[in-house]
Amino acid sequence: MANSPLKTVEWLTKNLAKDQKRDNLIILDATWHLPDSGRSALDEYREAHIPGARFFDIDAIVDPLSDQPHTLPKARDFAAAVKLLGIGNGSKIVVYDNSDFRTAARAWWMFRAMGHKNIYVLDGGFQLWLANKGRTQRGGIKVDKSVYYAEYNEDLYLTKEDILANIELGSSNKNKYQIVDARAEGRYLGTAPEPREGLRSGHIPGALNLPFSELYSDDGTLLDNDALYERIMAANVNPDRPIGTSCGSGVTACCLALAFAQLGKWDTPIYDGSWSEWGADASLPIEPTTTVEENVT
Repeated sequence: MANSPLKTVEWLTKNLAKDQKRDNLIILDATWHLPDSGRSALDEYREAHIPGARFFDIDAIVDPLSDQPHTLPKARDFAAAVKLLGIGNGSKIVVYDNSDFRTAARAWWMFRAMGHKNIYVLDGGFQLWLANKGRTQRGGIKVDKSVYYAEYNEDLYLTKEDILANIELGSSNKNKYQIVDARAEGRYLGTAPEPREGLRSGHIPGALNLPFSELYSDDGTLLDNDALYERIMAANVNPDRPIGTSCGSGVTACCLALAFAQLGKWDTPIYDGSWSEWGADASLPIEPTTTVEENVT
């Protein structure tokens, strides 16, 4: 598809054989795992990664003043971190992951929210790379510090206040965002507990549910466009109206934004605080009003 946010394993294999420095090609490993998973993304990267890949830590490149996980940093702080990775504004970036949560999409969105246009996600990620007998290397990568300027794009970012204002607009307002929740159905419905302590169960009032896992094939690649449309329509999402996405902590919401971009809708903002912020604030409304905790007898 023209103007796709994806690059294939075949494309990357071919371009790895070229002079990457000349082509200004940067590969990033943006793998992330849940803290209680027993897995270390950095250790896994050091054990094996695509040749030349640099590790992009979505737990480290964050706003240090926020009490929420993964919060997008200020533009100057993002630029400072990216400089250390040897990335320039003219770099063509291909980001991949080896995560159940398709976390490359989070890095893709972060760069786009900071004004970087020339960034892509490796379709199928590291798992498909290995399945296609792609080469790997061990250890870290030494790079020279670069020059990088970030320019924050507020149109791709939603705050708690934006969500509250969106609720107040009412369902008939054409300018209202359709908030699409990427969490599993049980968490959305409030019938399953949240993995983080202290959070209520349920969803933002009026939000629709499209679990991010439904957007991917068994091999980790994004579904084809027709299948993506089917999933979106089945979730009662109107792709012709404004859309914002949410999830547990702002990670898998980016998978939805990636899917919408694949279909030509590049303007999808992320509610970065997502349920880790909304579910923790008892002053904010939720649906359903009876949560899983209240149903325990």
